[in-house]
Amino acid sequence: MVTRRARSGLGIVVSAALLGARVLAVRELVTDGPDPLPTVPDEHRTTLEAAARTCAPLSVPLLAAQIDAESGWDPRASSGKADGIAQFAPVTWTEWGRDGDGDGQADIWNPKDAITSQARYLCHLYDSVKDVPGDRTELVLAAYNAGPGAVLRAGGIPEFNETRGYVDRITKRLPPEYEQTERERREKLRETAGTAHPEGGDPTPTATLPSDASPTDVGSTAATGAVEA
Repeated sequence: MVTRRARSGLGIVVSAALLGARVLAVRELVTDGPDPLPTVPDEHRTTLEAAARTCAPLSVPLLAAQIDAESGWDPRASSGKADGIAQFAPVTWTEWGRDGDGDGQADIWNPKDAITSQARYLCHLYDSVKDVPGDRTELVLAAYNAGPGAVLRAGGIPEFNETRGYVDRITKRLPPEYEQTERERREKLRETAGTAHPEGGDPTPTATLPSDASPTDVGSTAATGAVEA
């Protein structure tokens, strides 16, 4: 015979079990949901948009994807071989580091300096690999990671697992995600403003241009070292 006290205890146990199951179900729904898409941090947007205008092949999603892959947007990132938000090797920074914020110093740890320098160096690399067969953006990223000399010697992307993985991540996964979040941002801005952009469109470059686009001349000095990932 089940007493009233026993039935009450059993009810409590069942209720606790049901509550636990609901919590687990909610947790699974949250855990199994898609990861949020990456976005350009507000504190770096102005610098990034200006850098994307350095030469024609660059765009906000491309630069953002590279920074994401290099440092995860951490200005203090250091691999032991490269430093800062754009992960410049010291030897490359010596030649390509620029003062991006007008304080009179080119500081590898300063995101404004590093992102400005990243763009200038990429534009130089677009010119450096123009005679190498293959997708120019992929070749440029390989040169940023392994060094332009390695790309020129290989006549394409070097057979380095790290470099190939680096190029694939930036060109195949991250840019479409940043393109989507940039597009959603522009749409939200339009909704907030209540009007479409004026004639001429959004001045911010957001789409990666064809790989055969010609960059503007940003200097003729050859690069002296690779930018390590």
